[in-house]
Amino acid sequence: MADSISAFMQGIIQMANVATGKAPPPAFQTGGQTNAALLSRREAAVPRGVASATPVFADHAENAELWDVEGNRYIDFVGGIAVLNTGHRHPDVVAAARAQEDRFTHTSFQVVQYEPYVALAERLNALAPGDDPKKTLLVTTGAEAVENAVKIARVATGRPGIIAFGGAYHGRTLMTLGLTGKVSPYKTDVGPFPADIFRAPFPSTRDGISVADALTGLRNLMLTDAQPERVAAIIIEPVLGEGGYLPVPFEMLRALRGLCDAHGILLIADEIQAGFGRTGTWFAIEHSGVVPDLITVAKSMAGGYPLAGVIGRADIMDKMPPGGLGGTYGGNPVACAAALAAIDAIESDGLLARSTALGAHFRDRFADIAARVAPDRIWDIRGLGAMLAVEFVTDHDSAEPDAALTRAVCAHALQRGLILLSCGMHGNAIRVMVPLTASDAIIDEGLAIFEAALADALAELAE
Repeated sequence: MADSISAFMQGIIQMANVATGKAPPPAFQTGGQTNAALLSRREAAVPRGVASATPVFADHAENAELWDVEGNRYIDFVGGIAVLNTGHRHPDVVAAARAQEDRFTHTSFQVVQYEPYVALAERLNALAPGDDPKKTLLVTTGAEAVENAVKIARVATGRPGIIAFGGAYHGRTLMTLGLTGKVSPYKTDVGPFPADIFRAPFPSTRDGISVADALTGLRNLMLTDAQPERVAAIIIEPVLGEGGYLPVPFEMLRALRGLCDAHGILLIADEIQAGFGRTGTWFAIEHSGVVPDLITVAKSMAGGYPLAGVIGRADIMDKMPPGGLGGTYGGNPVACAAALAAIDAIESDGLLARSTALGAHFRDRFADIAARVAPDRIWDIRGLGAMLAVEFVTDHDSAEPDAALTRAVCAHALQRGLILLSCGMHGNAIRVMVPLTASDAIIDEGLAIFEAALADALAELAE
C-alpha cells in the first residue's frame, strides 16, 4: 500500500502523527494472518447475505485510524456506520467499560437490576428535547428500538397503523423492513411484511418532490388508505441515513407535528444514525424545534458498545404493562457504563460544536475539490453538521446517478488508505461519518486522499 501513496500523502501522514502527539499504537499479535486468508475463511463460514464494504480485516484502531491484520493503516471516515462519534477506543469509554466488567457483566435487568441502567435512562431523559417528563427503555440494537417504539405507540393509542417514508431505513427485522423504504438489498424476496404499514413520499429536490407535494401525498394517503383514526404513529429520520443523508426540511417536520396533534397520532423520530452529536445537536430533530413523542437511539450512544433505546414521554412509555418491554440483554451493564462515559465525552470534548465546525470544513473542501477535479460530476453536497454526503452524477445536465463512479472512488480511496461508505437510493452518494474526535491533520489527510481517489476513479472510468 505504501507504494501507492504519493510523497505528498506520506508527508501528511507524518504531520498527522506529530500533530496527535503519538506514533501509531503497536500491532496486536495476529499470528501472521492476511486479509486474503481471512476472507477465504469468512466465505466458508459466514453467509453471503452478510455483506462487507471492504475486503480488509481489522487488527487494531485508535480514534479515527485503523490498522488491518497486514499492518496497513487507514483513516476511518465511516466510524462503524456512525457508531464512533467519540472515536475508536475513546479512553474514557474503554475505562468505564473495564471498570464495570470488573464488577459484573450481566444479570438481566429483568431479574436483578443495576444502577447504570437507571443512570443512563435519567441522562437520556434529560437530554431529549421537550419539557414533558420522559422515560427510557434500553435494548440492544437499533431495529429492536424501532420495533419497541411501534409496540409502545400501538398500545398507547389503541391503533395499528404506522406511516413511514420513501427512502427510509429503520432496520432488517420483518417489522422494520416493512417500514424501510428501499427494496434492494434489504427487502428483496423477504416479504410479505406486517400489515398496517403505509408509505408516504419523502420531500426530495432531486426527485422533484417539494414539501408541499410530500404533504399532499401524505394527506391523500390518509384519504385513500391510512385512516387517521387508525394510525398510531408517523416515523421519520430527521436526516435520511441509508436513503442518502437527506435532511428533512424543517417545514416538513413542523407540518408533521401539526398533523399528528390534529389526529392524535404519535411522532417518532428515528435518531439511530443522526443522534449524539452527529449533526451538531444531541438529536437532529432539535434543529427544527419540533419535539417528537418518541425517539429511537443507538449507534454512537455507547461509543462502540451494542446498546439502543427508546426515549419517550412518560405517560406514553407507561402505557405498556409490566413484562411488555425488555429483553435478556437489553441495557447490558457494560454498554450502559460505556454510554454514560461517551455522553460525558461528547460534552467535555465539545463535540457538538466540533461537529458544526467539521461540517463547515467538509463542505468547503468538497466544494473546492468538486470545482477543481470534478466540476460536472458532483451534483450535491448536503447534510447537517458533520452528517454530510457527496452525490455523484454522470453529468449536471442529466443529473443521472453515477453509482459506478461512487464505487470507484471508494475502491481507490481504500487503496490509498481511506475507508469510505456509499449510501442513497441509487448508491451514488458517499457519506461522512468520521469520528468527531479526529484531529484536523487526520481530517485533512483524509480529504487529500479523497481528492486523489476521485481523480483516480475519473481517470479509470475514462479509459
